[in-house]
Amino acid sequence: MFVVRPARLNDLDGLLSLAQKTGTGLTTLPAHGPALQEKIADSIAAFAAPDDSNEKHNYLLILEDLATGIIAGTSALIVGVGLDKPFYSYRVLHQAQMSHEPKMRVDTQLLQLSNDFMGATEVATLFLDPDYRRDKLGKLLSKARYMLMAAHPNRFSEVVIAEIRGWVDENEQSPFWEAIGRKFFGMDFSVADEINGRGNSQFIADLMPKFPIYTTLLPREAQDVIGKPHDGARPAIHMLEREGFRFSGAVDIFDAGPEMEVHRRGIWTVRNNVTGTLGGTVDGEGQGPSHLAANTSISNFAVVMTNVVEGASGVWLPGEAAEALGLKTGDDLRYCPLERPKEEPATDAAPKAGE
Repeated sequence: MFVVRPARLNDLDGLLSLAQKTGTGLTTLPAHGPALQEKIADSIAAFAAPDDSNEKHNYLLILEDLATGIIAGTSALIVGVGLDKPFYSYRVLHQAQMSHEPKMRVDTQLLQLSNDFMGATEVATLFLDPDYRRDKLGKLLSKARYMLMAAHPNRFSEVVIAEIRGWVDENEQSPFWEAIGRKFFGMDFSVADEINGRGNSQFIADLMPKFPIYTTLLPREAQDVIGKPHDGARPAIHMLEREGFRFSGAVDIFDAGPEMEVHRRGIWTVRNNVTGTLGGTVDGEGQGPSHLAANTSISNFAVVMTNVVEGASGVWLPGEAAEALGLKTGDDLRYCPLERPKEEPATDAAPKAGE
């Protein structure tokens, strides 16, 4: 049995071991003990804060293998991005200019530094240990965040965003960074990314150009990766699109990865959440799990993949799932189908990331 729950202080060693497997690009899970300890402490404070808090909070969730105690993955929700430190993006703008003599039209793309997502909730820090990339555990880890949103909506902003890692070559070099970032920061992409990941975004405001950048002045290889996701990010984008996220028209200022957005109530897992009361438990799991189930606690929040049976006396769960959630007969819970039916449209007509 696997459970997604809030991170605790005694998870530090396991989180550090997991962070050492991430490689370059996941700046919100640095392989740095003090930084991770601070993130855990911030998360504990977030779960303890009142529902109506208007401060920035970071909710860090971990996937635990209950059979071994191993921390196999992380996911997070960052509430109120940009409220404490600037949150920068490049807004991709399009400009058409006309000349009547000679008769000519020029269509130009510009990048404008912006703070459009200030105050939004960001889904972040999704990482699953390569040894556990099986049995739909990635979906459990990702969707647990939406179960938390559904259970405690007042804690989260209406606008929800996701930053997708931008494209890099086989040497982990970003053509976009080489064309712009290096010119202003004078450092390697990985170094700047790590500094930003540790929470120091002020250097961006100090050094990044404030005026729009005409993309036609950039090398072709840099233009080609604006809004293009990392090759390994395709599964994450697919999961986001199945939840209702779409490309926002903004990109990351370091690697030009696409930034996606959705209204909180438009998230499929949030919209299809159901409340119920535990009527009892049964032995065994039966066939493959078809639901996500969560308790309604905030301090002891937990989510599992399981099978849910609706009955006249309430909702029935396997005993192991109820135990992992800390539920007893008569307790409230929330549940949702694990999979979105394939016949349902995943998004509206908005362009996909990278288009």
